[in-house]
Amino acid sequence: MAIPRIFAFSAVCFSVFFAAPIVAEEPGDDAQQSPAKDLRQSLLGAWALAGEPDSTNAPTADARVKFWGLNHWAITQSDPTPGELIFHPGGTYTLDGDKYAETINYAAESTKDFIGKTFHFKIQVDGDTYIQKGVDNPFNERWVRLNNE
Repeated sequence: MAIPRIFAFSAVCFSVFFAAPIVAEEPGDDAQQSPAKDLRQSLLGAWALAGEPDSTNAPTADARVKFWGLNHWAITQSDPTPGELIFHPGGTYTLDGDKYAETINYAAESTKDFIGKTFHFKIQVDGDTYIQKGVDNPFNERWVRLNNE
């Protein structure tokens, strides 16, 4: 199966922006990781938006793609036909147990009004599925991990 252009572009962005922090992580014994560290580690990588938390939909070819590093995140979505950018915010995040807060530090024109805002969520990762439920915000979403296949 051919990889849609947005997913290929996403893989390049992930490797450029997030691979260095992953490699630079301190060595440690995986068996001694805290649950918060385990959750942070399970976020790392590229994910595609698949719908609402209870959906079973697969991501579409034009799905938003989210990248997580150890402390940073970014979302990209493009129109697959002309390849034009539709959506691209990013910034930093904090994690305290399953309480996740992401701050938007930069954004494309379509979401520039969110710059400087922090959104709070309750999250969970189960294998290759990430669920976020907004706390005082409407961003309840299900994301599916993108594999290198």
